[in-house]
Amino acid sequence: MQHLSGFAPLAERYDGFVIDLWGVVHDGVTPYEGAVACLERLDALGKPAVLLSNAPRRAAVAQKGMRAMGIPDALYAGILTSGEVTHIMLRDRTDPWFAALGRRMFHLGPERDRNIFAGLDLEPVAHPAAADFVLNTGPDDQRSPTDIGEYEPTLRDCAAARLPMVCANPDLEVIRGGVAVICAGALARRYEALGGKVRWIGKPDPAVYGPVLKMLGLPAGRVLALGDALRTDIAGAAAAGIDACWVLGGIHHAWREDPEQAEAEARAAGLSPVACIPAFVW
Repeated sequence: MQHLSGFAPLAERYDGFVIDLWGVVHDGVTPYEGAVACLERLDALGKPAVLLSNAPRRAAVAQKGMRAMGIPDALYAGILTSGEVTHIMLRDRTDPWFAALGRRMFHLGPERDRNIFAGLDLEPVAHPAAADFVLNTGPDDQRSPTDIGEYEPTLRDCAAARLPMVCANPDLEVIRGGVAVICAGALARRYEALGGKVRWIGKPDPAVYGPVLKMLGLPAGRVLALGDALRTDIAGAAAAGIDACWVLGGIHHAWREDPEQAEAEARAAGLSPVACIPAFVW
């Protein structure tokens, strides 16, 4: 794994890029310093970038949020979110696991994520006992975003009702405005520990990389993926046969100044990113 100070050498080496959002481009509140400039440089070079995020909301909603942060649509060739993939799978039901789900849904998540099932033939219910399945988009706005214990009663109610869970964001945590907050993945992992069945949608599942490679119009061998999370971004790229660059910001920022520890963590995870950079800077 090369330890580089910036992204420029990698931009020369590949023809297209799959770029994570949270932890690479922005922190959920504002873009990271230098990230927008990197997208601008890639655009000027004619090298397309597609954004691939585990955000549990529709792609258009995530795009609107980036516009509000000052990230123009023109700087990337496309965007796909785990929320968009979840919406499509709930809508089409071509996957046997989804085809077996009922229509009564208990939503575990905040109001802002309800767009993920808006317009679908589903009946939201207020209590797990009345549901056929649970859609997990993460912590809600009535409980702590950092204490998973506050969700234990709800998760136990879902487990008692033997509800299959759709996890629309496999991330365990993200850094939002400098604070580590739990994500849907942390709730799903606890649900599995309680004996619940979970279908995880998003990175590191290699299936989500097929659509972004089509957006890029490039073979996997000419594409580089960038992400801050070993467990999802780097592992997902490896599963899809795509080279990866590990951005040592976001959830792994503690290793930014410790390349030996970063190497050890990657080896322990059985992963071999081609390079790591301290941040998405040129």
